Amino acid sequence: MKLTEWIHLAIRGRRSRQTSRPRVRRRDQGGSVREGSRARGAAIVEFAVVLPLLLTILFGIIEYGWVFMVRQTLQTSAREGARIAILQTSTDPYTAALSRIADIMQPTGLTTYSPTVILDGTTIKVEVSVPYNDVSLLGGFFGTQSYPLKGACSMRKEGM
Repeated sequence: MKLTEWIHLAIRGRRSRQTSRPRVRRRDQGGSVREGSRARGAAIVEFAVVLPLLLTILFGIIEYGWVFMVRQTLQTSAREGARIAILQTSTDPYTAALSRIADIMQPTGLTTYSPTVILDGTTIKVEVSVPYNDVSLLGGFFGTQSYPLKGACSMRKEGM
């Protein structure tokens, strides 16, 4: 077999070497003649049945990834806010923490987050939360209730 025959065989499959089969004519119940096989129709029906399931899985994966990223950003912003607030050079730790949290949260595009900074003697506790309904891309399609996504961090103030 020549190289060109191998290429044609790979491109067209094994059926290219066989002679083409005559089309089968069938009559449906109404008496009209149909040509061709039902394979295409069956494939379309199967695809229509499976497509909603595949799309649900796909959008569920996208939603999970987005929520995971937001939770990581909340945790990072709480940690960074606490880190800025514990510095000895920080004259106003509350404002410095809120500013750093806003800087970290800005790329997500979320504006409904609520930061809490608690200065308790030598310990600084920072918590950042956002309602899940404000984060969800699908708007509760998966039947989720409204609950807060949170990130929290506590650190001791330096030099005390």
